[in-house]
Amino acid sequence: MHTRRIGDVEVSAIGLGAMPMSIEGRPDEARSLATIHTALDAGVTLIDTADAYHRDADEVGHNETLIAKALASHDLGKDVLVATKGGHLRPGDGSWTLDGSPRHLKEACEASLRRLGVEAIGLYQFHRPDPRVPYAESVGAVRELLDEGKIRMAGISNANPDQIKQANDILGGRLVSVQNQFSPAFRTSEPELRLCDELGIAFLPWSPLGGISRARELGSAYAPFARAAEAYGVSPQRVCLAWMLAKSPAVVPIPGSSRPETILDSLAATDLVLGPGELAELDAV
Repeated sequence: MHTRRIGDVEVSAIGLGAMPMSIEGRPDEARSLATIHTALDAGVTLIDTADAYHRDADEVGHNETLIAKALASHDLGKDVLVATKGGHLRPGDGSWTLDGSPRHLKEACEASLRRLGVEAIGLYQFHRPDPRVPYAESVGAVRELLDEGKIRMAGISNANPDQIKQANDILGGRLVSVQNQFSPAFRTSEPELRLCDELGIAFLPWSPLGGISRARELGSAYAPFARAAEAYGVSPQRVCLAWMLAKSPAVVPIPGSSRPETILDSLAATDLVLGPGELAELDAV
């Protein structure tokens, strides 16, 4: 498995996005555990989760609990960097709400620590800016968690360039990751990706294949990805992830998966090397 860095930690160049295993349409637990274990066997050492990855109102942290169970039951579980997030909430009616208050973030971190069964969270990320709370206050709470040793590394998610710079300043240069949406269908995070590359901060594209409902349509919606896939005899999804990896060594995609076969296909992208002409054609989509 090829590797990249998040802060001072070496991780697999592609991580596992675990959200599909806990929200609407999720599989049974046995298949989810099999997916996580398959990923570990294949060399994955980064798993992305959040306390808001659940379906019903009374199961906050479902995904964190699932991951903790999977890691505890596998010999390689101890080698995994678990990246979780706080600041988003799901009332249970399918909607998403926000709470970026320092009090909530600290309480959420404590709850995540209990569910994950660790003394310190490997990577804790502020999930999404809350317009009702000054951004500096939210990131300040994350800084306090870092200073207190509750988290080993700090990141932010769904941030713009100014917020990235502000967060890095507040954290005293200790911002290690930015997790933003980025895919062929969503290219507006290009400035954030370039900034992370300049600053040496890991950029973690979420929904890199376009999201749960659109990932299967990648080849039919974007002809250059389909042509490259046909030329190499691989899936358009694998081409997509190889294209992302080629953009910058700061990029660490976290494709969502809930099947062993799909995470294995995603991981194979680390061995697919696209030519300059192909990359230019994909960039032009």
